[in-house]
Amino acid sequence: MDDDIQGLFAQAECSGQICVQSMDGTRELAIDADKPAVPASVFKVLVALTAEAAFAAGTLDPRERITLPGGNPTPGPVGFSLYRDDVEVSLRDLVVPLLTISDNVATDALLRRIGIDAVNEYGLALDLENTVIVSDLRATIDSIGQETGFRNWNSMSAWVAQTEDQAAADELGDWMFSVSAVDPARTTRTTVRDMATLLRLIWTGQGAPPVACARVRELMAQQVTKHRLTVAFPPPVRVAAKSGSLVGVVRNEVGVIEYPDGDNYVAAVFTQANAGTHNDGLVNAAIGQAAAAAVAQLRAMT
Repeated sequence: MDDDIQGLFAQAECSGQICVQSMDGTRELAIDADKPAVPASVFKVLVALTAEAAFAAGTLDPRERITLPGGNPTPGPVGFSLYRDDVEVSLRDLVVPLLTISDNVATDALLRRIGIDAVNEYGLALDLENTVIVSDLRATIDSIGQETGFRNWNSMSAWVAQTEDQAAADELGDWMFSVSAVDPARTTRTTVRDMATLLRLIWTGQGAPPVACARVRELMAQQVTKHRLTVAFPPPVRVAAKSGSLVGVVRNEVGVIEYPDGDNYVAAVFTQANAGTHNDGLVNAAIGQAAAAAVAQLRAMT
């Protein structure tokens, strides 16, 4: 079965890591599960859980309102990153776009309020020993532009939008495979086993007070992205997930697959495209297919 899953990644022109476990942790299929990897936006699950745990414990007021300044937000393709004017929002409402549409501004706002160190400490308390947040998203994203010769991400994006030099644009695309943001030795990192463990702790109510775990579960079930795990598990199976992508190189998803018979699984699938390839659709499909193959094997063990 490992060879079959590796073959799915190879056909999609990417490398892959996977950890799929039964909810009780007694059954597992794993490939390179302890190898450090770039989580992309998947790490936002830990940020959300840390925030919700603080709300539940009373150490952070969920109704506290903060202002998100307009004009120069953390770059991102959706949500508050597109706003031009200041927005006032409560801390608990920041968790909604963070998990449902992977909002970068909401994530950085929560990281500033909670503190990156506090999120890392919470992860360690859950025994996620290989999960480390190095910087906020703005610093990570801007570093990509800086390492490719621009002032920041927005300067790079503006150049890409107006250039007519296709060869230079292609060269820039190739540079994406060597920037620090896609190298787990130089940026925020985790493992697929850590992410599978985090999901099991959330779904079994052991990762935080029950109300905090319940809210993360509820919001992950409302994620807008549906083209990775969800397509591989059609109804009546239910999927709650968090996706993550970065510069066409990293494409990941973690999620929980719930069967009507109560047989539930956690899945973490991370991929990194082979240099010079940009097969978004193939990689997205491979993520779902790999998880489905692993779950089918584990279900056959019951």
